[in-house]
Amino acid sequence: MSLASYAVIGLLLITATIMGTTLLLVGRFVRPSRPTPAKLQPYESGVPDVNPPRARFTPRFYLVALLFVIFDVEAIFLYPWAVAFDALALYGYVQAALFVGLLLVGLLYEWKKGALEWV
Repeated sequence: MSLASYAVIGLLLITATIMGTTLLLVGRFVRPSRPTPAKLQPYESGVPDVNPPRARFTPRFYLVALLFVIFDVEAIFLYPWAVAFDALALYGYVQAALFVGLLLVGLLYEWKKGALEWV
């Protein structure tokens, strides 16, 4: 592959950077800015915020969310294997079985460590 093939990608990155910067600067100078105390109040779903915000989420919540994302992304890696299943034959089946086995070991490890418990 020649260097000219990458010129399109470079041109795209340069154009996107210039366009994004230009639009942000134009927006800053064109839009009116008249902040009032009412405009600076938090607002959600049409209901003014009366009570203080809820307590912070515990780190366990983030751990479960991260585990969900990890296992969800890992499941996406099985899609190309399923598409090329006929071409891969036994070798592809063994590789996918090992992959799913490793995922199962990771899930069991997290389960044993209590990462999936809410209490």
